[in-house]
Amino acid sequence: MPPRLASFDAYRGIALFLIGLHELLLLDEVAALHPDSPVWQFIRFHTSHVPWSGCSLHDLLMPSFVFLMGVSMVFSINARQARGDTRRQLTQHAVLRALGLIFLGIFIRSISRQMTLWTFDETLTQMGLACLPVFALAFCSMRARALACASFLLLHWLIYALHPILPPHADPTAWNTPAGWPHDFTGFFAHWNHNRNAGWAFDVWLLNHFPRTAPYVGWLGGYTTLNFIPTISSMILGLIAGTWIKNNSTPVRRLVITGVAGILLGLGLHYGGICPIVKHLWTPAWVCLSGGICMLVLAGFHQLMDVQKHSRWAFLFIVIGMNPLAFYLMRHALEAWMAEAVHRHFGTRYVMLLGPQMQSIMTGVPSLLFITLVVYWMYRRKIFLRL
Repeated sequence: MPPRLASFDAYRGIALFLIGLHELLLLDEVAALHPDSPVWQFIRFHTSHVPWSGCSLHDLLMPSFVFLMGVSMVFSINARQARGDTRRQLTQHAVLRALGLIFLGIFIRSISRQMTLWTFDETLTQMGLACLPVFALAFCSMRARALACASFLLLHWLIYALHPILPPHADPTAWNTPAGWPHDFTGFFAHWNHNRNAGWAFDVWLLNHFPRTAPYVGWLGGYTTLNFIPTISSMILGLIAGTWIKNNSTPVRRLVITGVAGILLGLGLHYGGICPIVKHLWTPAWVCLSGGICMLVLAGFHQLMDVQKHSRWAFLFIVIGMNPLAFYLMRHALEAWMAEAVHRHFGTRYVMLLGPQMQSIMTGVPSLLFITLVVYWMYRRKIFLRL
């Protein structure tokens, strides 16, 4: 088996490209201006997160990154061991990588802020918090990994299920809950309501110990620091999948069976009244559903690109996927600068070419193209940003 498989990079590159489409072109906001168009409403649903419970295409992008980090960890450790790295050196690298991801996530959240925004729910930060336990499990048996995956999910479920159900806020907007919020659960699922749950209560306690411009009262998206616990399980699923691909000559069957089982389990937990599917809280039902989908997607890419060798169509995505950190950081750090540059150099006539409703698309296309070209330039010169 080759040391680097095209399927991993293509899958990761497609996820990054879709994030760029959403964040730079603001397709969901454009779609909101076309409420009578079924096509635009389909685009709107799948280029934004569902309000609370459920799943869209955009919701699956972060789980894909987390899952693929577990997959790539298998090959990264194997490559370092082949170079002669000791367990101590591997551990030191894992610790430094975890710290780097944590603080990069905080840096991203602090862009355009008056001071450092201490929060631990950004994608990179969550991956940094989760990666050390998964690194330790990389040296354990499959049975130990499966048991750990289930244990972290059970722990997260217990934290929420045993926490008292909290009544609605007297002034929801003061706690970053949209006025007239229609997505609250009733009954047992009320343990997972927006900004009235165990994770929210933990963050109100934790994050107010850090210097802030104003007291922390809740994140508008409902994300919490405690999401890192089930994120560990999502990454373990990737670790298992990566090991199957590395060590098994026919891993697709295992990936498909496990993927279907994960989807059915996630739906069973939700409709069985045990745990809702809520990506914002990374609930156990969400881990099972999203993990199952990731397994199936990886199985398809692996069969098509690594087994059947049909990878030329995905060259651009492979290039992006080989430098994910560079693409991700440029998307966040250069977004405002690129938008200003487009307006400055292309002018109002270009930005308004398709009308005022489409100006975010006209601004976003050159920005996305610029980032892609930079990543391609880095690829040609073998420059890869790694932790």
